[in-house]
Amino acid sequence: MSKYFVGIDVGSWNTKVIIVDEEMDIVGKSVVRTGTDLKAAAQKSFSEGLKNAKLKKTDIKSIVSTGYGRNVIACADITRTEIMCHGYGANYFYPASLTVIDIGGQDTKVLRVDDAGHNLHFVLNRKCAAGTGAFLQEMAFRLNLKLEDLNDLATRATKRITLGSFCTVFTGTETLKLVQDGEKVENIARALYRSVVLRITEMGHFEGRVVLTGGVIEFNPILKDIFEEETGVTCLIPPDPQYIGALGAARAALEMPSKKGKKKKKNCF
Repeated sequence: MSKYFVGIDVGSWNTKVIIVDEEMDIVGKSVVRTGTDLKAAAQKSFSEGLKNAKLKKTDIKSIVSTGYGRNVIACADITRTEIMCHGYGANYFYPASLTVIDIGGQDTKVLRVDDAGHNLHFVLNRKCAAGTGAFLQEMAFRLNLKLEDLNDLATRATKRITLGSFCTVFTGTETLKLVQDGEKVENIARALYRSVVLRITEMGHFEGRVVLTGGVIEFNPILKDIFEEETGVTCLIPPDPQYIGALGAARAALEMPSKKGKKKKKNCF
């Protein structure tokens, strides 16, 4: 009988589930909004992932949870940090020494991993929304735009603008001043993305192959173009970058050593 392994990434914005088989082939996945009930979001995403994979709970050999809400998964065999899982997930697609940049809804992480995907060093952004998805969401609101429209607008920019402040509050004021001065919204949009990139470049030196992960890069791929433009470094985006943390968790679940004896699993949700 085949065995299956689950990674659950309970993030600040979305909860992702990846199910893999013994060959690390992805057989099911799901993403749902996290909201305020982390346990309910995890339960929904897990159930949807099982349905997509045409599996039952009893088909699952082991579960690893990650993300800021990882401790709500009572049936997880172990928990792992986002640092470990994003490095491990990126290494699955690019088995080499990497710099992994995970741009999340609430924080941004820059990781250095070895050729096995193990963390060597990491840096987190300051306790500020600048350089994260929350910053882009707030700025889209200030411009009376839908967040999903911001990327396309920025691709049509015809003028380079550099915002003078990285602080979300001050950048909001600066942005509104540009609007009042008649600046084109597409130029402002690209400047906002450049602000995110510049905040990330403050976090350290980028060595080797650079991989961008997380939901923000999935829906805002212009960040890759601007990062390459600003740094001269070529970046890679793996398939389904918002799932990379969950994929790393699933890989950790697959590689868990088998224990002798039958362990009674806690009821999942």
